[in-house]
Formats: sequence, C-alpha cells, structure tokens
Amino acid sequence: MEDWQNGGFGIYIHWPFCAAKCPYCDFNSHVRSAVDQSRWLSALQFELQNAAKRTQGRSVDTIFFGGGTPSLMDGETVAGLVTEVSKLWTLSPDAEITLEANPTSVEAQKFADFGKGGVNRVSMGIQSLRDVDLKALGRMHSVSEAREAFEIAKDSFDRVSFDLIYARQGQSEVDWKAELREAAAMAVDHLSLYQLTIEAGTRFGELYERGNLRGLPDDGLAADMYEATQEFADACDMPAYEVSNHARAGAQSRHNLIYWRYGDYVGVGPGAHGRITVDNKRIATSTTQNPESWLRQVELEGTASTDDELIAPIDQASEYLMMSLRLSEGSDMDRFSSLSGFSLDRQVIDRNQELGLLKVERNRLVATSRGRIILNTLLKDLLV
Repeated sequence: MEDWQNGGFGIYIHWPFCAAKCPYCDFNSHVRSAVDQSRWLSALQFELQNAAKRTQGRSVDTIFFGGGTPSLMDGETVAGLVTEVSKLWTLSPDAEITLEANPTSVEAQKFADFGKGGVNRVSMGIQSLRDVDLKALGRMHSVSEAREAFEIAKDSFDRVSFDLIYARQGQSEVDWKAELREAAAMAVDHLSLYQLTIEAGTRFGELYERGNLRGLPDDGLAADMYEATQEFADACDMPAYEVSNHARAGAQSRHNLIYWRYGDYVGVGPGAHGRITVDNKRIATSTTQNPESWLRQVELEGTASTDDELIAPIDQASEYLMMSLRLSEGSDMDRFSSLSGFSLDRQVIDRNQELGLLKVERNRLVATSRGRIILNTLLKDLLV
C-alpha cells in the first residue's frame, strides 16, 4: 500500500470569484462583475483531464468546491464538473461532494440545482449571528437571511455545516457563549468554529499594522473563548475532531480529513494546490493564481499548472505530523517513522506529556486540548 492510501483521494476545485472581498480573507478570491461560466467549465474540465492522466485507476472519495464563493457558480457548471470527475475516475458510491456557500437569499435559490448536480453536502459561511458583527466582517448577508438560507439548505441536502468566527472586535466570552447556544440550536451535525486571525495583506492586516483595528480580545481572552468552545461543543455531542471543527459521530468532513490524514488530492482552478503520488514519489502541485492568467494559460498553453515540486521523505513526514496533530485522533508514530526514516524524540514527547500538552495512545501521538492551543510551538519542539 502506498502511503497516500492511509488518507484517501479527493478532488479540490477552486472557484476564485466573490461578490465582495471580506477584510479578513487571505484566500485567492477576486471580485468580478461578470464571469463566462461556459469558458470556465471547459477550462476546469480540461485541467481535470490533465490531472487524471497522472492518477489513473483511482477511486475518488470526495469532491470539494472551494473558493472564493462556489455558490456563485451556475448549477450546470457544478453538474458538469461532477460528471467530468465521474468520467475520469471511479467515483465512490458514497462519495462526499461538498460545496461552500454564502447564505444569501439569491444563492440559496440555487441549492436545489446544486443537489441535482450531485452535491450532497454544503458548508455555509455564516460567520456571525450578530448583524453588527456581520457588517464589521464585510459580510453581505443579515442574520435573518442566513437563518433562512440554512433552513433551505437543510431541505436540500442531507449534510449541512456552517462556520462561525469568534474573538471578534468587542466580543466578550459571555457574548460568545450566547452565540454558541444559538448555533447549537441551529446545527445539524457539524460546526466549524474559527478564531479570527489577522493575516498580512488583508484589509484587517493593514488596519492592525496602523493600530486602527481596535477591540480585539487579548491572547488570554481568546484562549478562554477557545476553551469555552471546546467545553460547549463536547456538551452538545459535537466534540472537536480537529482544532476548529466539531461534529457528531460519523459527520466529520471527509474531504478535509484527506488533508489532515495526509492523503492525495488533485487541485484545479486558480491558485489551487495539490498533493499527488506518481511512481511512488509525492509531488506538490500548484497553479497560476490570477483568474484571467489561469484561464488564458489553459486555453492557449494547455495547462495553468506551475512547476511540480518533489517532496523529500523528511518533508513528507513533517507535513504529515503538522496536519495530523490537528486531529483528535492524532498522528501514527510508525507512519511518521516510515516516512522519515527515524523516530520522534521520546524525551521531547515525555517532557510534553508531563506538561499536559501531549499524550500517547496505542502508538498514536495526540495533542491535548491545551496542546492544540499552542500547536505551532509543539511542532517546533517535535521537529527540531
């Protein structure tokens, strides 16, 4: 068995267009007044065909439409891409097909078409259940509109998740706990609860550098909010299976688990990244970021992929550890050793166990709830 088979195989399709750019977002997203969806469908299909030549004979476990805002796609575009994947590979009978959606009334009207096109799971970017905070976050929907869209989604799909952001400007722990109670009353079986991070190159990043992004919680309050999130989700039978993702048993995002379990995935679309194994060698793939440049390259040059990067065994092991320690199931230490050729330092593990940051369960290395708060520090310690 090749190593990637421990994690599975998925397809990521990036739709780079948004109706507006959120001030906290550092994803490869672009605002355009009009998009020729037939051209984009053809180009994305062509890039899927290129990827299939390198991964023949595989079964696809998941398809994920990310962005940008994939719910701005036409139903025919989504259906055409799902059909193309099923032609090029074997689509698993129980394949998870996820589409990220904004909870606006206009986009919710497309949900039935997305379902007919093969989508069986929607992840909605609600982000806040407070109208004043939605405005501050640059969102284009209201709380009432989001709730209505979520109800429509529940009627259209078996599986529906939504995202919230906490540690927002002026937010207290009491406020966040109240919002969590409202979220739990809405939720079906999955919640993504992210701490607001200030990224360089974003509007929030610029404001923060100038000292104009006021009211952010300090590190202590943000940590308290994280702990409150874990406790509340546990009490609702939606424990964290990953740092920021919570689900009832069996409702985890199978596509994201491919990333965190270090499986293989094809990435197509502007700025999409992938990890594929070819001739027993793991390769990092990437694509041109600018949408117009990407489209032009596919149509005129036959691909928008940039140079592949061969991932050395030690780097594979490091990537595996960085991804899998985010999970509540942790990392398989034998798999790390198989990839790297050496074992993790037992003294480092023991020291962090004594600090209550790590634990070992049946040869799996697991970050505790406290450890996941400082995961980057833990990883530096383990990978020295």
